[in-house]
Order: sequence, then structure tokens, then C-alpha cells
Amino acid sequence: MAAMWSALLPLLAWLLPSTLAASQSIDMPSDATADLNARAPLGTKTVIVQMFQWTWDSIAAECTDFLGPAGYGFVQVSPPQEHITGPQWWTDYQPVSYILTSKRGNEQQFKNMVDTCHAAGVKVIADTLFNHMAGADSGNGTAGSTFTHYVYPGIYEFQDFHHCGLEPGDDIVNYDSRVEVQTCELDNLADLATETEHVEEVLAAYANHLLSLGVDGFRLDAAMWIAASNISNILGRLSAKPYVTQEVHWGAGQPIQPPEYLVNGDVQEFRYTTALQTAFLGGGIASLQELDNLGWVPGSQANVFVATHDTERDGTSLTINSPSNTYITATVFSLAHPYGTPTVLSSFAFTDFDEGAPNGGAGTCAAAGGADGWLCQHRFVAIAGMTGFRNQVGAVPMQDWVAPTTQQIAFGRGSAGFVAINNAESAWRATFATSLADGAYCDVISGTSAAGVCTGTGFTVTGGTFTATVPACGAIAIHAGQTGNGSSTGGGGGGSACSPTVAVTFDETATTTFGENIFLVGSIPQLANWDTSAAIPLSAATYPVWAATVALPPNTSFQYKFIRIETDGSVVWESDPNRVATTNAAGAQTVTTSWR
Repeated sequence: MAAMWSALLPLLAWLLPSTLAASQSIDMPSDATADLNARAPLGTKTVIVQMFQWTWDSIAAECTDFLGPAGYGFVQVSPPQEHITGPQWWTDYQPVSYILTSKRGNEQQFKNMVDTCHAAGVKVIADTLFNHMAGADSGNGTAGSTFTHYVYPGIYEFQDFHHCGLEPGDDIVNYDSRVEVQTCELDNLADLATETEHVEEVLAAYANHLLSLGVDGFRLDAAMWIAASNISNILGRLSAKPYVTQEVHWGAGQPIQPPEYLVNGDVQEFRYTTALQTAFLGGGIASLQELDNLGWVPGSQANVFVATHDTERDGTSLTINSPSNTYITATVFSLAHPYGTPTVLSSFAFTDFDEGAPNGGAGTCAAAGGADGWLCQHRFVAIAGMTGFRNQVGAVPMQDWVAPTTQQIAFGRGSAGFVAINNAESAWRATFATSLADGAYCDVISGTSAAGVCTGTGFTVTGGTFTATVPACGAIAIHAGQTGNGSSTGGGGGGSACSPTVAVTFDETATTTFGENIFLVGSIPQLANWDTSAAIPLSAATYPVWAATVALPPNTSFQYKFIRIETDGSVVWESDPNRVATTNAAGAQTVTTSWR
């Protein structure tokens, strides 16, 4: 191994200029790892925006034109390294080399993006792949590199990967086995032996190269498939202290749990995402008051989100297409509540699971929304306004919580801000107690304020109270940094036509083999009217229980079945007869079944 490593040094030094030698010279004590990734992001601007699949040039322009002025603290960008070719979004997550040439641009464009965003006051988080290389048997990368499944010339060879010897290959079979999950392949992706010296050196060199270009943090994709100690060893070789957030899914009774990874940095808390989906689709948002005593990742180290690029595709979160404005009001909540560091997803419209970015990845936005297929959620008035709210309230504790019904909540953040969210079907008029100083405030959900002129609704705080009408399926929010008389008074913005729904969670126990997936279809439009091509995907996060939460109309009887889609695309139906269920009048319910 030592001889092979010496032979590889010249090539890696060329691939990762100026960083390889530095990474080799770092000899950090074992107790330094916990401090290496001290709690971050720091400062007054902590909101992360994930610019999913945007090119480096378009992100640079957006940092200058909008992200910086709007107060976003961090932009999370797609993996910058060379990956397999193809139009699908997931090709970005199948690395071929550590050359910084991807569908998003080359190294010079990447460096320019980092510098431009920094000049706009926005730091950069790179989505980073430590767990695996590509899944194909062979092919070419976006920079022209060739590879076979376990040979990446000049970088890795057969011995640098895990080989489980399981039938029919090296894929994970038993997800209840820690060893298999962390040393076997996920969906045929060549699994790096991250416990070995060579692999850790290569990965640290890559990370150090990104740091040398000015990158401020890393999102570690598929972190739970790597032992936390291996990640610690890699991070312990870094030349700077980046912000780190790790993708670690929670599963009841699973051998690998999120707290194991807290020593390395933040952990993405997917239970938060599920809780918001259930609450806003009918389960009751009053249940969301205390989130730091539920056994989740502590709020001080939780990275939270309403949706990610994965969850908006697999049905395990709210999306821009969710009913009754819930995607927006849930995002308002996420940016107002003190739990966790929030990430806002900015993505694109798609019609099938695999569809990649439109317009060649060049993100474009109209004044308050998207263009050319881009959704530009980060520009929505309510979301951008709540980013300013988050910056203003900082770490001020929550107080003055009120919840007159399960679907209506309001709370303050000391003398810095106040928010009210109405998930009900009728307007909510109330007088709220607040610690905000007396004066005129501009609702950041319905408008903006500049030089004391508010384009949205205005509210006047007098003697510690103000009266407002919170629209149905809407919200209002005011803070000390956005004052001025509004274009109207006493009302509120951000609402939309409400459609009552019940959040129905389908838990289907089904044993599958690699490449098989479980879907749901039924007799009503929300369940695709029996159209298998539009079936609802279930998540295997808690395998062998496959789950999905669907917003269905209340007091409605329907028929449904689960189907299994094979690796070749063929459809296998459950045995007859059709299943039958009726939704509740309101709230949420769970349907628990097993494959038959």
C-alpha cells in the first residue's frame, strides 16, 4: 500500500494542487476532532439556501443580485467533482475523480463563484461525497476520465473499496446490520473503504483543495453509510474548520443513530421534516411548540428543512405542490422557530423522478419567482422576508406562545420579532401580546420595507399588543428590523385558497430485493386514479416498513393497493381484493398494512 501511495502522489498533487502536501503534514491529536467542527454557522446570517443543480456562473450572479442583499448566510451547491455523464440529477452524486469539472462548471468557474458569493456576504457549502464512487460498471466522466467499477486510474484500485461477497453482489441486504450498512454497497455504488489510510488521505486532500478555494463548509452526503469515526479521521486531517452538516436518517430500532455523528458537526434531522409534513397536512401545528425535548438531534446541532431534493421526489415531505399553501407556511415556521439551522430548498419543476435541471443548469429567476422551469423558492416574498426575520431574531428565545386551536399558533422572539401562522380554513383575527417596542411594523410575509416605506400590510404595536387578521392558510410576521407604515393596516398577507385535507400516513411492511420499490395507487385523484405511471412512491427509510404521507380529502371513502415496481420497470400488484379506507373528518391518521 505504501509503495502504491508513493506512486500516486504526483498525480494527486496535480489533481489537488497546493493541498495534498498540506493535508499530509497535518497531524492533529485525536481530541482535536470535536473542536475542529465547532458549532457553526456562526454570525448573524445562518440561513442556508440549497441552490439545487444551479451552475457556478448562475449561482455567482444570484449571490450578487439576490442572495446577499436578501440576507442569506450560506449557499449550498451541488457536488463540484467530476461525475458520470448523463442528464439525470443523480449523476452528480456518482463521482469519477476529484477533478473539479462537473455539469455545473469547471474549477475556475467554481472559484469565481466562491469569490463572488463571498463578496456578496454569502458563504459556500459544497455537497460532498465521501462514501462512494460511481455505480456503473464502466464509463467516462464529465472531465473525460475513464473508470471501471473498482478501478479509478491513478486514484483508487480494487483494494480501496469494500467487498461484502453477498449474493448477488456487494449490495446491502440486511439494513439491520451495522456492518453491512457501512461496509457494503448502496444501490451498486462502489463503496469506499473509508477506514483505510489511503482513502482517508485522498478524501482529506479533496476537502482541503475545496477549502483552499474558499469553501466554508461541507454537506456530507450519505454520511450514515460511513462509520462516524471514519468521518472524524478524515475531518481531523483538514487544514481549516469548516461548517459540517451530515445526512443521517433516523429509523426506529436501526443500529445507526444520528447522535453518533454529532462529534463531527451538525446532523440533518429528518424527523423534523416528517413532523412538519404531518402537522401542516392536518395533524395540527400546535404540536410543534417544543422540539428540543422529543429525543431528536439537539437544536444546537440540527440542520432542518421543509424539503430537500430527495424528499420532494420520494413523497416524504411537503413540496411546492402541497395543498393549502402548506409549503410556504411550513417554511415560515421553520425560519421563525428557534430549533435548528434551517436550509431552504430552491429547485425546479419536474415531471419524473430522474429529470435533471432545466436550461442546461443555468438558473434564472423572475422578480419574485422562477423562469425556464426554475422555481426560485428563495425569492418568494414570504421566504426571503422570513430570512430577514431569522437574521433579526438570532438566538432570542421563543415566548408568548398561543394556540387557540390545533391549527393556529403565534409566538414571539423577545423584543426582536413575532409571527402568527394560521393553518385553518378561515381567517383568524386576534389581539396578540408581544415584547416588541411600540411602533409601526411591516409584515414581511406580504411585502418589503425600505426607507420606512412598507409595500405590505402594516401593524401598530401599542402598549405591548397589536391586532391582526391572519389569513386562512397564511401567516403574518413582524420584526424590529422592518418598520414603517404599510399599504394597508390590520389585515395580513400570504394566504391562499384553502382546501381541507387529512394527512394519511401509509405504513406498508414489505420485504424487497435490491432495485425493487413499493408504490401506492388508488381510486381517487390524489392516489393517481389507479394509474401506475403516476403512482406515489413510498420511502424505505424505515425498511422493511415503507411509508408515505398523502394529503387526502376528509370524510372520503376510497380503494387502494400497493404495487411493487421491479428493476426492469414491470409492475407487480398486491393480491386481491382492493383495500378500502375512509379518511377522518380532520387531523391525521395512519393506515398500517403488510404486503399480500
